[in-house]
Amino acid sequence: MTDQPKRAMTMREIREGLGHVQPGQPEPIVQATRYEVSLLPEGDVNRLLFTINVEYRGDNRWAVVRHRLCMNAEGVWSWESVPSEREDEWLAAHRFDLDTALRLAKEHAPKVMVNGMTALSVYRRTHPTP
Repeated sequence: MTDQPKRAMTMREIREGLGHVQPGQPEPIVQATRYEVSLLPEGDVNRLLFTINVEYRGDNRWAVVRHRLCMNAEGVWSWESVPSEREDEWLAAHRFDLDTALRLAKEHAPKVMVNGMTALSVYRRTHPTP
């Protein structure tokens, strides 16, 4: 009789064997729920002011958000009311798949305006080309 090779352990079994996870304990769920989109690089003092966020809203739908405003597909910002006051028509116009939401945010990132200055003009002023 030949010896059968032992099956390989799963990562779960290895972690349980090492005491990193309790047997039968469900695996924690890790999910990205927000992307920051900005023309200004990380560490730039003005970045927060000129950032557009793409935020997960459930059911594989994402919103393009800046402060309490939400962008529709035409690039128009409107106030995002509390969930109980949102109409289905408004939700349909302001929720996107991730690729569309990121595309819209990237298209509009240079145009974000604060105190009469766009993100692009601030970038050019603070990051001059050599």
